[in-house]
Amino acid sequence: MIRVKVFTFNAFSENTFILYDDTRECVIVDAGCYEPEEKKAVADFIAAKNLKLVRNIATHCHIDHILGNDFIASTYNIYPEYHEGGEPFFIPAREIAGSFGYHLDSIPTPKGYLEEGKSVVFGESSLEVFYTPGHADGSVCFYNAKDGFVITGDVLFKDTIGRTDLPSGNFDLLMKSIREKLFTLPDETVVYPGHGPETTIGYEKQNNPFIR
Repeated sequence: MIRVKVFTFNAFSENTFILYDDTRECVIVDAGCYEPEEKKAVADFIAAKNLKLVRNIATHCHIDHILGNDFIASTYNIYPEYHEGGEPFFIPAREIAGSFGYHLDSIPTPKGYLEEGKSVVFGESSLEVFYTPGHADGSVCFYNAKDGFVITGDVLFKDTIGRTDLPSGNFDLLMKSIREKLFTLPDETVVYPGHGPETTIGYEKQNNPFIR
């Protein structure tokens, strides 16, 4: 069984996740830890649970979701993985961070790219990768059918959707991603978004005002 630990980090109130199972292998999703106390919270949790971090994966490469990549690389020797479509956001991350008042010492070289149809495997568990553009090129969601949850990044939130007014945003494409990839999942599927509280697929089908 996958256990999900949720942290809320940085000035954007971004959700960072640590997923782990009985093997104690874990992955971090959207490493947004920037402030010293945020980095300490991640390190303390991993140490307290006696976990072994084996992957650092991103739903997309907007700066608030990747601020902790250098910390993860330098502390655990684990390098980021993201969809290749996110390169235009990842490569200039230092400059983008600076425009928001953040300082990044370096941008770690990615370990590799995530692809739809290929699973992220750790311990005895796996996450299915869905390519879900619309909020940003390179956006992916991570789904685990056995434990009934999906991590949606900034694609779908409780009662709302990802914004589409940023570079590479496209409302029609976002709607297509939500309807064809996420809303085909069972209604009871728990949604862990990139910001804000968790929800379910069924709730969003019935209540999300952006879904018609």
